Amino acid sequence: MSVWDDLVGQEPVIAQLSAAAGGGGGLAHAWLFTGPPGVGRSTAARAFAAALQCEETPRGCGHCPSCHQVLQGTHADVELIRPAGLSYGAAQARKLVLRASTAPSGGRWQIALFEDAHRATEPAANVLLKAIEEPPPRTLWLLCTPSPDDLLVTIKSRCRVVTLRTPPVRAVADMLVQRVGVAPGAAESAARMAQGDVGQARRLATDPEARGRYEAVMAVPRRLTSVGPAVAAAEAIVKAAEAEAAAQTAELDDGETTALRKALGESEKGRMPRGTAGALKELADRQKSRATRLKRDSLDRTLLDLASYYRDVLTLQLGAGSELVNVDLGPELRTAARNGRPEDTLRRLDAIMACRERLEANVNPLLAVEALTLALRTG
Repeated sequence: MSVWDDLVGQEPVIAQLSAAAGGGGGLAHAWLFTGPPGVGRSTAARAFAAALQCEETPRGCGHCPSCHQVLQGTHADVELIRPAGLSYGAAQARKLVLRASTAPSGGRWQIALFEDAHRATEPAANVLLKAIEEPPPRTLWLLCTPSPDDLLVTIKSRCRVVTLRTPPVRAVADMLVQRVGVAPGAAESAARMAQGDVGQARRLATDPEARGRYEAVMAVPRRLTSVGPAVAAAEAIVKAAEAEAAAQTAELDDGETTALRKALGESEKGRMPRGTAGALKELADRQKSRATRLKRDSLDRTLLDLASYYRDVLTLQLGAGSELVNVDLGPELRTAARNGRPEDTLRRLDAIMACRERLEANVNPLLAVEALTLALRTG
């Protein structure tokens, strides 16, 4: 066992980070973890933090108290920042900088691990820039974002970039077989559909409801026979995304609430001590804000799933020879490829990308997706 066990298909990254943690690869004071959604940016950053704080080996043993605490998110010298809402403001950034500037209480480093750093507003990014420019001697910054271009150029230039690739289908399938106990055929199917998103692959392989939502999205193209069905299909897409987000929200909220109530001294009968209502309300507010973000992220993921359908159609139309994402839909995809033109398929893919941009600009989700399904119907 090691701290790197949950990083699937990222051998070059593991080699780079373990060398740096061991003193053989140079240890920068700021690191930027980039890569597509679901490939393990925050997993890599947390594993790196664990290796840096490990009590047994500089490369991260995975079983000592420090490693366990970092991986569980409870280490006193590793500040884990997860923006609860759609953005992260300057006031929050100032509090973070203040905490990160303190000397480590027990570990080797004071580490600030900022998931979704691209959600920082411009004023917040400027606050972070100053802290990264002049860090205390034992403070390290680990920032996670899909692309280096999502951050200020001045922040990016002061970070050592760690680029995670989309893991191979075989690596994700092997993980599902060996660690989750999924049958090989089902594991490979889920890995293909997830397109490198390890968490999504696990859900598709183990949760029938998640698989059903995916299949409902893949049924959208054949439902676009007229305006009425196209509008109904838009509603189905939004509902599928909301159901996916609700499932993730419930899982996260239940664990957090249970842990906080226990930490605050909940009795065996479920009664809370006086003075704890404020902490519980603060958690509830953060969870509500996160739920909004998860809905947006889930809808974006759903649109990428839909794009995989048209990507497969275009692959067949152009005779590219690439492997299909939706192998189970092979006959339907080949029929769609024969009955359409590549330029129409490209326009449909462009419409999906345009819809994602509208959602990022806070357009009403249902209206944006209705415009999309109508565009997909006409090509």
